[in-house]
Amino acid sequence: MTSNESELLPIASAGRSWRWLGAQLRDVPGRVALTVAVSVGAAIAAVVPVRVLGVLVDRVREQAPMSTLGWVVALIAAAAVVGGVLEGAGLHLVARLGETVLARLRETVLARVLTLPPETVERAGHGDVLSRVGDDVAVLAKALGSVVPQLVAALMLVVVSVAAMVGIDWRLGLAGLVALPMYALALRWYLPRSAPLYAAERVAMGERSQALVSSMHGVRTVRAYGLDTAHLSGIDAASARARDLTVGVFGLFTRFAGRANRAEFVGLAALLVAGFVLVRADAVTVGEATAAALLFHRLFSPLGLLLFTFDDVQSAGASLARLVGVADLPAAQTREDGPSDEPRGGPPALELTGVRHRYAHGPEVLHGVDLKVAPRETVALVGSTGAGKSTVAAAAAGVVTPTSGEVRIGGRPLYELGARLRRCVVVVSQEVHVFGGPLLDDVRLARPDATVDEVAAALDAVGAGEWVRALDDGVHTVVGEGGRPVTAAQAQQLALARVLIADPQVVVLDEATAEAGSAGARALEAAAAVVTRGRTALVVAHRLTQAAAADRVVVLEAGRVVEEGPHAALVAAGGRYSRLWRAWQGGA
Repeated sequence: MTSNESELLPIASAGRSWRWLGAQLRDVPGRVALTVAVSVGAAIAAVVPVRVLGVLVDRVREQAPMSTLGWVVALIAAAAVVGGVLEGAGLHLVARLGETVLARLRETVLARVLTLPPETVERAGHGDVLSRVGDDVAVLAKALGSVVPQLVAALMLVVVSVAAMVGIDWRLGLAGLVALPMYALALRWYLPRSAPLYAAERVAMGERSQALVSSMHGVRTVRAYGLDTAHLSGIDAASARARDLTVGVFGLFTRFAGRANRAEFVGLAALLVAGFVLVRADAVTVGEATAAALLFHRLFSPLGLLLFTFDDVQSAGASLARLVGVADLPAAQTREDGPSDEPRGGPPALELTGVRHRYAHGPEVLHGVDLKVAPRETVALVGSTGAGKSTVAAAAAGVVTPTSGEVRIGGRPLYELGARLRRCVVVVSQEVHVFGGPLLDDVRLARPDATVDEVAAALDAVGAGEWVRALDDGVHTVVGEGGRPVTAAQAQQLALARVLIADPQVVVLDEATAEAGSAGARALEAAAAVVTRGRTALVVAHRLTQAAAADRVVVLEAGRVVEEGPHAALVAAGGRYSRLWRAWQGGA
């Protein structure tokens, strides 16, 4: 396994995938029983005409009158109609059952992905995540919508046809079963070779997506430094690997098909010889031998479908394993479990004790940081680029889990807050996304039941009310992708308005005013002051005017706290913060 693969999101084992699927089916026993019953009925109806045809052959040989043949023809016609109806109903029920299972899995996977820590997603790569919720879901949807229903129908037809052959004469059934060991040997040869190829193919597709996505996201940087050729080469290499694996899978499947055809030939030859011998011995009639041969011949199609769709089944199984792997992520990683009660009373204290952190296999970026923000206190975090400010903010908000040390809110570790952590703590970073749709819905992401008046009040509080009311449709104007574009400063105002709507006890602002130009800086700083007022707040200060307005300033350098105290006291002390302040004033 390569170092890149070791960072991918987990992949479930085949056994775990089957256990997960079984658990889902056990949740709907009535629908499963109905689906099986209809599918078995369709298989029986499909076999009846062949068995009756054997009777017709014997009646013709006996030169029976035409009147006695009428019921035979009527029964064949009725069975064909009933079989067609039941087969259609069976395919529909199987597809519907499969789509229900897939919908549950898709919802679970998306819920897990949306609550994964950003550091986990970054280590795995966005391509791995996108290929799972995109490619893997599409592969499963195709399999459950078309392949699996036909597979179930084929399996039922094989079982009922073999039972009918044994019912005619056990020796005829035994002759037909001669082919089964050859089919089994073909599968035994094929499966161990194909499973790793399909799993590798899915991983290669994820790597291809990652190469493409990373190049698209950084297209401006790529072009600025003339890295087009290098990135295209990376995409070509990832695509070539996926292509070569797909070609290898197809070549392996072609060899498997040849082995299956040999099994069909041997089985039919054995049945014809057995039928000839048994007819000669008056053990069976010509019609019965004919029916047995036709039943076996009809097995070519369902058996071929069972065997030749194994490539789709294997691919779907690989996709299922990748999705179940995400669905099975432990609660500690997705923060969905834990006591549901939140810290009581007013805004709680925020404490970081001995926090150390490193990203993936990189160097340690925080070295035993101790920091306490008292209830309703605003603490500004300052320092040079790379000092570790954003990492401290991310740890405080529960976005990243420290390598060691502990983060507490109201005296309780973050993991004890469980799914309600996001209600207690809200983080706003420099990179804010405006979702496509009505502006009202974008702000109400923080609390969907917020009224229009509440949203309008929040927008006014952060200084966005005036420009929002100037829009053609006000708060109902479609913004973001496909709608009216908003500036970086306006996007930050919307993000700060969401905080007011969410009304958390603790706020973490990670350079939330950095995107504004000089003209909008004061407006955003005023909006940030409104958001932090009355709350426990940790602010990564992009502008030192924010630090000056804070209750206390903490200076971070090289992952360590080097100074802390009120703004005036730090300026008077003449230390690192004082030098930063003088440089800031000179630059201003």
